[in-house]
Amino acid sequence: MMKKKLPTIIFICIFVLGLLILLYPTISDRWNRRTSSRVIASYDEALALLGVEDYSAWWEEAERYNGQIVEKGILSAMTEEDMDTYLSTIDPIGTGMMGYIDINKIDVHLPIYHTVDEGVLQIAVGHLPETSLPTGGKGNHIALSGHRGLPSATLFTDLDELVEGDLFVLTVLDRVLTYEVDQIRIVNPDEVDDLEMDPQEDYCTLITCTPYGVNSHRMLVRGHRTSNVEGVTRRLVASDATAVDTFFVATAIAVPVLIALVIAVFVTTSRKKEPSGEAEEKKNGSE
Repeated sequence: MMKKKLPTIIFICIFVLGLLILLYPTISDRWNRRTSSRVIASYDEALALLGVEDYSAWWEEAERYNGQIVEKGILSAMTEEDMDTYLSTIDPIGTGMMGYIDINKIDVHLPIYHTVDEGVLQIAVGHLPETSLPTGGKGNHIALSGHRGLPSATLFTDLDELVEGDLFVLTVLDRVLTYEVDQIRIVNPDEVDDLEMDPQEDYCTLITCTPYGVNSHRMLVRGHRTSNVEGVTRRLVASDATAVDTFFVATAIAVPVLIALVIAVFVTTSRKKEPSGEAEEKKNGSE
């Protein structure tokens, strides 16, 4: 009996495994989006407890750091002391999170962390250490990097959909910095001229790999600072971040039901086949 059911059991296992593999990218991306929303909500809640003096101290330190970048030049070598200073600047909640970025056109709402270490880029957007910190102001050029094409998260996957004139927004401490895309370039990984600072401009460049899946070059989406526009950024409240995602609820219900239906179909089919087999055996016995 067990040998007869073995093919059915194997089929069900393969079916379930295939279903889980098929759903993994979607479920993982939804989970990461939910996690990012909770992280951002926690960031906003923590900042709400700070006073004007706290903000002033953070900004003064960040602007000193940016002054050093101007003196040394972008992407200059950093000493261990330089890195320690960098990591402790604009870190109000002690997690390495500077703020967050909104790109409404491509549904991006992600935390921004210090460094472009792989651990950061797997879940969020990273700040290139040897570039301006996101303080705003002429002479600054912020560089932010994000992955695309990860099976576990969308991140900057759709960055190539941006065109000149689109907006993206950085929320850092108590400042909202809005940038309008004015240049999109495809360059080799070692070409960094487009990250240079302009004393008359306030730039932010978003960096990701391209072409999709090949990753041999870099896409640089540059924006210049413009006036803030209502509705292009969103601050979350705790209830928004912890709300139950209907997708997860639907998946949690649908997957077990689907598996149960498959099992029921095979059980019913096998039962229908058993009587005919027994009848054939009786017929052979009577002969």
